[in-house]
Amino acid sequence: MDASLEKIADPTLAEMGKNLKEAMKMLEDSQRRTDDENGKKLVSEDIPGPLPGRIQDIGEQGHMALLGHSLGAYISTLDKEKLRKLTTRILSDTTLWLCRIFRYENGCAYFHEEEREGLAKICRLAIHSRYEDFVVDGFNVLYNKKPVIYLSAAARPGLGQYLCNQLGLPFPCLCRVPCNTMFGSQHQMDVAFLEKLIKDDVERGRLPLVLVANAGTAAVGHTDKIGRLKELCEQYGIWLHVEGVNLATLALGYVSSSVLAATKCDSMTLTPGPWLGLPAVPAVTLYKHDDPALTLVAGLTSNKPADKLRALPLWLSLQYLGLDGTVERIKHACQLSQRLQEGLKKVNHIRILVEDELSSPVVVFRFVQEFSGADPVFKAVPVPSMAPAAAGRERHSCDALNRWLGEQLKQLVPASGLTVMDLEAEGVCVRFSPLMTAAVLGTRGEDVDQLVTCIQSKLPVLTCTLQLREEFKQEVEATAGLLYVDDPNWPGIGVVRYEHANDDKSSLKSDPEGEKIHAGLLKKLNELESDLTFKMGPEYKSMKSCIYIGMASEDIDVSELVETIAVTARETEENSRLLENMTEVVRKGIQEAQIQLQKANEERLLEEGVLRQIPVVGSVLNWFSPVQASQKGRTFNLTAGSLESTEHTYVYKVQGTGVTPPPTPSSVRTKQRLPGQKPFKRSLRGSDAVSETSSISHVEDLEKVEQLASGPEQSTLEAHGPEQPPGTPRPQKTEALPARAQCPGDCTQVEEPESLR
Repeated sequence: MDASLEKIADPTLAEMGKNLKEAMKMLEDSQRRTDDENGKKLVSEDIPGPLPGRIQDIGEQGHMALLGHSLGAYISTLDKEKLRKLTTRILSDTTLWLCRIFRYENGCAYFHEEEREGLAKICRLAIHSRYEDFVVDGFNVLYNKKPVIYLSAAARPGLGQYLCNQLGLPFPCLCRVPCNTMFGSQHQMDVAFLEKLIKDDVERGRLPLVLVANAGTAAVGHTDKIGRLKELCEQYGIWLHVEGVNLATLALGYVSSSVLAATKCDSMTLTPGPWLGLPAVPAVTLYKHDDPALTLVAGLTSNKPADKLRALPLWLSLQYLGLDGTVERIKHACQLSQRLQEGLKKVNHIRILVEDELSSPVVVFRFVQEFSGADPVFKAVPVPSMAPAAAGRERHSCDALNRWLGEQLKQLVPASGLTVMDLEAEGVCVRFSPLMTAAVLGTRGEDVDQLVTCIQSKLPVLTCTLQLREEFKQEVEATAGLLYVDDPNWPGIGVVRYEHANDDKSSLKSDPEGEKIHAGLLKKLNELESDLTFKMGPEYKSMKSCIYIGMASEDIDVSELVETIAVTARETEENSRLLENMTEVVRKGIQEAQIQLQKANEERLLEEGVLRQIPVVGSVLNWFSPVQASQKGRTFNLTAGSLESTEHTYVYKVQGTGVTPPPTPSSVRTKQRLPGQKPFKRSLRGSDAVSETSSISHVEDLEKVEQLASGPEQSTLEAHGPEQPPGTPRPQKTEALPARAQCPGDCTQVEEPESLR
C-alpha cells in the first residue's frame, strides 16, 4: 500500500491491503493455469472490451480502483472515530486533487454512480436556494411560480425526462433551447434566442432556475459559448451547469477559451473513469456553494461514512497515476484525435463535422458524394432544383454507404473504438472519441494511421458503387423479365426482382414460387465466384423474392451482369417447370399403369376361367391342361410420356424405341475472358491488360499451326459431308471459327470444334 495510507490508517489496514494483493495474485495464477490446461491462448489485445467468461485485462491501475471497493468494506468496520478521520481525509484529498487538476478553484465534490445524478442534486440545490419557503410549503411554492430548466437541443437524449422524474416536476418546466441554424455551428446553443426565452418566462411569472450547457456535446463534441452564457446567467440569477467530454482538456497546459470559461460556472460534471481507463470509478460533480445546510438538504453532502467512501477507488487511482500520469492519458487521447483530423484532411470524399474546433477530442466524419461541376465548398449539398423525393433518396443512399463504411472500419481496426451514429441534420456519421475508449482499448498512433489507410482503401469501393448504380438501374429497366426495386437503405449496386409467369405484383400474399426461383438464382450466382456478393436481402424485409447485389470493388460490366441474372433466372424457372411437368407426367403414367394392370388381371381371369383360380383345383387343371399365357409387360417412356408394350423387347431382345431424346437446353452463353479474369469484369482490350510477353503475334502463330495440323482432316470431312449416311451425326458448327474471321488479331483465345481435334 502507499505510504500516505499507512500514515493515516491503522497498521492493520496496510496488512489488509497486502492480503488483498496476494489474493488477486492467486486468482490470476489460478486463471492462467486453467487457460493452459484447456489449451486456450486468450489475447486481450485482439478483442476489445471484456471477454466472455474471463476477467478483463484491466492493468494495475484498474486493480487499484477495484481494490478501493473491497478496501472500503474493510474500512467501514473500524471504530467510529478512526473511520470519521479516515473518510474525511480521503474525501478532502480527492476533492482538492480534482479541483487542482481541472482548474476549478474552491469547489466541493459530490461522487455518484449515475452520471445524471449529480445534475439532479444540483437542480434540487437550486430550488432550495431560490425558494426560501420550499421546505415548509413544498409544491405550493412551485405552483405559484413555476421553475424553468433550460436544456440545449443537442443535449443527451432523455436528460430532461430524467430530471423531471427525479425532481417531481411536470414536463412544461423544461425549456429546450434550439441551436444555431443560420450562423455558427448547428450544435451550439443559440444565445440570442435563449435570452428571448428567458425574458418571456420572466414576463409570464416563471422563475428561470438552471441552464445546462455543453462542453462537448454527446453526439458531435461541440462546445457552447460558455462565456456569453455565464454573463446571461449572472444577469438573471440562473445556475449554470456544464457537462461534456471536452472538460477533460482542462487538465492540459493549453485549453481553448470556450472550454476554459467552464471553470467559472456554478457546477460541472466529470467522468474520470472512461477518460483514464479506470473501471468502477464514480463520476464527480464539482460545485460552488457556501451554505452547508442547503447542500445537506439537497443530498450533495452526507454524514454517513459509506457515502464518503465512494471517493476511495478514485483516491487510490489518482495516487497510483499521479498528476503526470493523469495528464499524459488525456493528452494522448487528444493527440490521437488531432492525428486523425490531419490524416482525414488529405483524403478526398471525407468531410469532418467538427473541423472548426481544433481542440475538440472528438472527430466525426462522413463520406460525401461530390457533384460534378459543383464548387468544392458546396460539395455534398443537394442541388436546390432537386425534387424533395430525389434529395431524400440521395440522403438515404449516402447514409447506407456511411453505415457500411463504419461497420467495415470497426471490424478492420477494432482498437479504434469507432461508433456509427445517426445525426438529424447530417445523417449517418462515424465518430472517433479516444477520450472515452483509448485508455480501455489501448489505442495507439499506429492504429490511427491504419484507420486512415483503411478509409482510403474503402473509398474506391464507395465511389465505384455510386457510379454503377444508375447504369444498373437503366440496364434492369431495359431488360425484359426484370424489375428494378428501389431500396435506398441497401449499401450496394442495387436490388433486382425477376418477374416469373405467375407473378402477381398486386397481391400482398407471399409468393412461394417466386421465392423458390430466386433461391435457385441466388445459388447459381454465388457459384460464379465473382467479386460481387449476392443476398436475398435483410431478414426484416417482407419481400424476399429479390436479389440484393453488394458493393463493387472494380469497374464491372453491368450489361453482362444484368444479362446473366436474366438468363439464369429464366433457366431456373424453366428447370423448375420442367421438373413439375415431369412429376405430373410420371403421376399420370402410374395411374394409367394401374388401370392397365387391373384390366390385364380381368382379361386373365376370363381367359383362364374361375376354376383355375381355386388353389387345389387350379393346380390339377394346370397339370392336365397347362395354359400358354402370353407375357404382356409395359414400359414407361419419359421422353414420350406414355406407356408402351414390352413385346418388342422380349421378341427382338433389344432395348429402346429408337426415339432420340431432345437436346439439353443451352446454358448461359459465357463471354470469352482472359486467363484468371473473374466474371462481370470489363475486358481491358487496347490497354495494358495484354503484356508484352503474351503478345497477339504468338497467338496468331499458334492458330496457324493448328490450321495446318487439321487441314487435311477438315478437307476430307468437308468433301464427304453431303454423302454421309443418315445415321452418322454431323459435326456441329461452332462460333469460334467465324469469330476468327471477324476479329483478326483481337482474340486471345480460340476454341476448336471437338470433332476436328
